[in-house]
Amino acid sequence: MAELQREQPPSRHATNWFLNDDHLRIINSQCLDAATALRHQSLLTDFKKTLDFSPATCSLAQLASNSTQWVDKQVTLHGYVGARRVANKTLVFAELHDMSLTSIIQIVSSVTKNVDSISRPHDLLRDLEQHTPVVIQGTVKGRQAPKAGQSSKDESKPMIIAGVEIKLDNITPLNAFPKDLIVTSDTVFSPEKRHLQIKHDKSIRDALIFRSKVSRFVRDHLADNHGFEEFETPLLFKSTPEGAREFLVPTRNPGFAYALPQSPQQYKQILMASGISRYMQIARCFRDEDLRADRQPEFTQVDLEMAFASDEDVMRTVEDTVKALWEKMLPGAALSEAFPRMTYAEAMSRYGSDKPDVRLGSEIRRVEYMLPVDLVSKIGPLSDPIVEVMKVAISDDPATTRKFVSTFMDSPEAASFISNPEGQPGISVCDSRKPLQGLQTFGFEAAEQLEETLDLQDGDLVVLQARKNAAFAGGSTPIGNLRLALHRFACKQALLPPHDPQMFEFLWVTDFPLFTPTSIEPTEPGQGGTTGLTSTHHPFTAPKTAADVDLLLEAPLEAKGAHYDLVLNGVELGGGSRRIHNSLMQEFIFRHVLGMSDERVGNFRHLLEVLRAGCPPHAGMALGFDRLVAVMLGRESVRDVIAFPKSGRGEDLMVGAPTRMSDGQMRTYGLQMAAKV
Repeated sequence: MAELQREQPPSRHATNWFLNDDHLRIINSQCLDAATALRHQSLLTDFKKTLDFSPATCSLAQLASNSTQWVDKQVTLHGYVGARRVANKTLVFAELHDMSLTSIIQIVSSVTKNVDSISRPHDLLRDLEQHTPVVIQGTVKGRQAPKAGQSSKDESKPMIIAGVEIKLDNITPLNAFPKDLIVTSDTVFSPEKRHLQIKHDKSIRDALIFRSKVSRFVRDHLADNHGFEEFETPLLFKSTPEGAREFLVPTRNPGFAYALPQSPQQYKQILMASGISRYMQIARCFRDEDLRADRQPEFTQVDLEMAFASDEDVMRTVEDTVKALWEKMLPGAALSEAFPRMTYAEAMSRYGSDKPDVRLGSEIRRVEYMLPVDLVSKIGPLSDPIVEVMKVAISDDPATTRKFVSTFMDSPEAASFISNPEGQPGISVCDSRKPLQGLQTFGFEAAEQLEETLDLQDGDLVVLQARKNAAFAGGSTPIGNLRLALHRFACKQALLPPHDPQMFEFLWVTDFPLFTPTSIEPTEPGQGGTTGLTSTHHPFTAPKTAADVDLLLEAPLEAKGAHYDLVLNGVELGGGSRRIHNSLMQEFIFRHVLGMSDERVGNFRHLLEVLRAGCPPHAGMALGFDRLVAVMLGRESVRDVIAFPKSGRGEDLMVGAPTRMSDGQMRTYGLQMAAKV
């Protein structure tokens, strides 16, 4: 009987206690489906309203430049809702930021005092979240200029249009801004929210716009003034041992992969052999190398190559382009008439760096010949070392300098110098109140010579450093690195003034060694040869002179390359060289100087065939575009001038790249994870 009762239709007055779980799930599901359908319909309806929004009839910049001509005219504006002030229920003031977030105009909405009436535009303006993208339709009205101090004079803030305002007729939201996203003037956004960093930091937007203008100018100048044409080269290349690590792109053909290009070097040489006289490209390049503030795994360079040209032709072209760029983009900066030149050997001996910052002074001198023999033996563990000295003018007060030295030596910045296997630096402070001006360690005769040679004054820091008695190799010496570290630390301590951002000291560094011992950069792959040598620049660089060609047989480490770097304020902006245009000579370098295997030489067979077909002499250069823009703007890192930079670990934290490959992807490309050793 109970079963029969449960099967009868329930009375509309009855309770639903007799519904089983299946019935409840069906009813709940139907209710949820209905609610979901309503939400979906509402979403679609709202989105359709944003598809056909009214075009803007003018910009805020036009209103600012000719405000009186727009008074009493109907306008349609695009932008973002800014700060609002609700004066009362019937009057609302709001800012409208233009699309580029560079200008602000006031929007005014008022309604009559009829509590029963509802004005949708008025209520929308009052209730919309800041940063919502909108279309504003209204009438331009004249307004009294803001009181003194209200107009924006800060270049880091948007310009306030003071002479007119917009009386609101209608407002159309084009999207929503979430309430849970808090944005204030003090908000610091993480790299995962790079889009908000860009949107709410004008300095980043300005840097990216500046970058765009530099790119456009360089293209136009090289084309119009020097006859270059722009050519695109492939991004899917092949693995060749140029010197740096490559990124490989696996294919579905098992065991086969492309390589992303370290530079367009080989393709642009091929273009020279193809009858193209002058090539340029704003090129994307990829290197799987250790990252620093001025390095990214993918970067951009201004790449160029010239047929029937020498290294001098390239340097003149680049120098003219750089000067014109500075005149256009940084007109207040003064540049030297001609960029000075310095050989690699001179740069290393005077500044301890192949990219010296000559603004710092503190030139380095060899002094082992003037030092007592017993002092030389105590400097470090090396026998018969080269001993170098420099001064750093920290303060005219010896006590202040001594305190600086103590602070520096206790800091992490000093760790690598203290642990230098060739010996710690010897540091003294010039002090006229002490015997031998505080240079007792050097002995009477050497102290006297140092005081005169270095023009020592009270408070000067005197640094002594030993190194192996060998030819220069690599990019810096221990005392050269210490020179930079001391200057940076002194600037942080406010003992030395910051550099003038309008001071640009360009320098050409030339006559690099054509080859470097692989022991100098043991972690770099180089060309993988067997002779213990790697190309200082790349293996396509030509010897500088006929005498350097002769050295290749007996003393290749003494050969100089036709290689030149452009340095600015201690930053290598770029490098280039005259290339080897003869196929037999190029193969001789590969096989006999570098000792590359047949397999590795075979990786360059395409290039050797190209050079064999009557390739003319040619030379070129690449300027690091990211570094160039960063230095022009005085930024510490290239990440400050790249829209979506990688982190110090080579990751794009915003999108979460790179990602781990799935098992399915691994199978597609015929890959499998190697067992951990």
